Amino acid sequence: MTATHSFWLAGREATGEDTFAVTSPWDNRTVGTVSIPTDAQIEEAVATAHAVREDFAATPAHLRAAALDHVSRRLATRAEEIAKLITAENGKPLKWARGEVGRAISVFRLAAEEARRFNGGDAQRLDTDAGGQGRLALTRRFPKGVVLGIAPFNFPLNLCAHKIAPAIAAGVPIILKPAPATPLAGLFLGELLAETDLPAGSWSILPVPNDRMPALVQDERLPVISFTGSEKVGYAIMDSVPRKHCTLELGGNGAAVVLADYASEADLDWAATRIATFSNYQGGQSCISVQRVIADSAVYDRLLPKIVAAVEAQVTGDPADDTTDVGPLVSEDAAKRVESWVDEAVQKGASLLTGGKRDGASYAPTVLTDVPADATLACEEIFGPVLTIQRTDGVTEAFTAVNSSKYGLQAGVFTHDVQTAFRAHRALEVGGVIIGDIPSYRADQMPYGGAKLSGVGREGVRYAMDDYTYERVLVLTGLAL
Repeated sequence: MTATHSFWLAGREATGEDTFAVTSPWDNRTVGTVSIPTDAQIEEAVATAHAVREDFAATPAHLRAAALDHVSRRLATRAEEIAKLITAENGKPLKWARGEVGRAISVFRLAAEEARRFNGGDAQRLDTDAGGQGRLALTRRFPKGVVLGIAPFNFPLNLCAHKIAPAIAAGVPIILKPAPATPLAGLFLGELLAETDLPAGSWSILPVPNDRMPALVQDERLPVISFTGSEKVGYAIMDSVPRKHCTLELGGNGAAVVLADYASEADLDWAATRIATFSNYQGGQSCISVQRVIADSAVYDRLLPKIVAAVEAQVTGDPADDTTDVGPLVSEDAAKRVESWVDEAVQKGASLLTGGKRDGASYAPTVLTDVPADATLACEEIFGPVLTIQRTDGVTEAFTAVNSSKYGLQAGVFTHDVQTAFRAHRALEVGGVIIGDIPSYRADQMPYGGAKLSGVGREGVRYAMDDYTYERVLVLTGLAL
């Protein structure tokens, strides 16, 4: 895994003048060297994508669908190889890396299906008033322009897939920038895309350094930006280009609510296991990981020890080991930040029930109670394997606690009551409500995104295709309807 990796310029393999090393957060070994595009090569990618946009929009659906199906199949045949690559560059335990590859396989398959049925058009009679007699409106969707996709480190394959696959399905050229810490999985996708018959220039995958991104963000030939990452960076991008269309999938402070009716031993065992697993999967580096548990007083005293025991049962260690549940964070600096937030909360009066220890880039799965409202841990996204638990009384107080966060990505509500489920859907200020499970559940075809400071727009293949395109109406006149 120490080869020099080319990037993908307008659909072809290319190298620049400089390189950078990708290192494993587990043992700091170099897992790959990546070539960096020059300014001239970046300009070529943008100019070519801009020039090909009309031709790409006009490509037959079967051609785009066949390319997407091909990538899906090739990911399946090379699944173990790419899973190990994700583990090496990201530190994600192999079991979770395999799951990520499986999801990316589905994303490209779903995109192929959507490509075949996209843009059939909606017909509308306009003769509902006399002035519209003999007129029919046909509405179809057309690309807004070249997409600049900016992907994060935590799902280095699947979140690249969520940028690229919908663009290809909709006939929209895309330039993808993978995360600097984890570019190898995104570049791997380029290898598979290059095996297809997609038009030259319809896609590029460029590991552009962060300090050279402002020029790309500002480029008027890239009118659509799809960004997944931090709240700070996402809104800085949007504020810098107010006339562009920005889809922002940002941070979260995922809450799992356990209500009084979820009270059997089996119920609480299920809730505790799911909460423990999904507060720690990916090292907690998921914007929908469980960060807060809001438990009704009726079940709190029974639930708390179950959660602590389930968290302590998480296996930590070498991410390449099949039995490891929790590996390192993406960097030692990330682990030091988590450590400082937990230490601050404890100094302010929080009770540390388990964990709270750092070893290099690894941070032990951690549970705290009685976290003060003004602690950073209570207000911000921890993005680490840390869980806080609070007691509430009744549904209203629990839902108020969920909504107290500035974020609103997803929430999980453990209840058996269908009326409460629909109440949660109405009352919770989030993009998704998961009943009977944690907020970390996501199916790749569903609309995914947040409210409040968790972003704008939606991902999920068909919803991203809508985001990349706009409606254009055609009115036919003089028809015998």
